[in-house]
Amino acid sequence: MEIISKIPVLQERLQPETDIAFVPTMGNLHEGHLALMALAKKRSKCVVASIFVNPMQFGPQEDLAKYPRTLAEDCHKLQAAGVDVVFTPTEQTLYPEPQQVLVEPPPIANELCGAYRPGHFRGVATVVLKLFNIVTPSVAVFGKKDYQQLHVIRSMVRQLNIPVEVVAGETMRAADGLALSSRNGFLSETQRDEAVRLFRNLEFIMHALVSGSRDFAFLENNAKAELEKYGWRVDYFSIRHQHSLSPAQVADTDLVILAACWLGGTRLIDNLEVFLPA
Repeated sequence: MEIISKIPVLQERLQPETDIAFVPTMGNLHEGHLALMALAKKRSKCVVASIFVNPMQFGPQEDLAKYPRTLAEDCHKLQAAGVDVVFTPTEQTLYPEPQQVLVEPPPIANELCGAYRPGHFRGVATVVLKLFNIVTPSVAVFGKKDYQQLHVIRSMVRQLNIPVEVVAGETMRAADGLALSSRNGFLSETQRDEAVRLFRNLEFIMHALVSGSRDFAFLENNAKAELEKYGWRVDYFSIRHQHSLSPAQVADTDLVILAACWLGGTRLIDNLEVFLPA
């Protein structure tokens, strides 16, 4: 496995490759990331991963400074996963001058997480487009855990005619159902035990929908109240249409339940897809 930090060196290395699968990450890798690498390996002989903590997607009050940076350990995991090239640019490499040309995502980027993290998805879309231009992959793999991010990237690729196939990897979970996340490391032992309550509320809503309930507002508010009773701070619980992320309508069959909640000082996000009979 090669570790490359300079753009010209990376492009020279990748020039002979005709079919690249690319997995962008911010590092601090866990089994969820490695599952995306395995999915990429199924799609291409050449797998490229990137590790870059993108400052553009962090707000002024967010955890950029304390975001875990574990490059040596990450590279060891990627080598074991069979990744061919790891791109590790510095901030100066990707942003050699103030970034004034930005990718403006669709209006849905201002809802859900975007309502609480203004400009977040603009930063995500801008850096992903930069990485696409540098790596020129034929396939890019993103996890469904960041469901709204996946939607924004798919919209960007479709509307800007980017020749990349976006492949979605399923959310990896611990044995008790908690979605794997780099931010889980911020949880205390007691908080870690409590954190599974988020997934249980998503499951409760899923079972209610499958059983025929269509009172979306009641289900959302009930889940919010349940978590708040145990000391959580809820940004949102929202039942949406999978493909548009617009609020769910009674006739919709492909739904997704999305949530973002704070447990102490740690913001956790999760979602569950729900497929209903037509």
